[in-house]
Amino acid sequence: MDRNAIFDKVKEYILMQLPVDAGRVTEDARMVEDLGADSANLMMLIMDLETEFDTQVEDDALGAIKTVGDIVDYIAGRV
Repeated sequence: MDRNAIFDKVKEYILMQLPVDAGRVTEDARMVEDLGADSANLMMLIMDLETEFDTQVEDDALGAIKTVGDIVDYIAGRV
């Protein structure tokens, strides 16, 4: 799966989880500061993405995920 397809799927899940305008979901958008995600939103998002992409996000990687692009990079490196 190419990076653009991964981004599109991640964006889709973010829009299901968070009440934000689709135009605000860019690779540079910070999950907490820009999109208003809290820890519960992030955990639900990660669980959904793990299922969607049949991968496991390691606990130590969670702290490094700050932006939408970080999520895309992480998934792209595992699928």
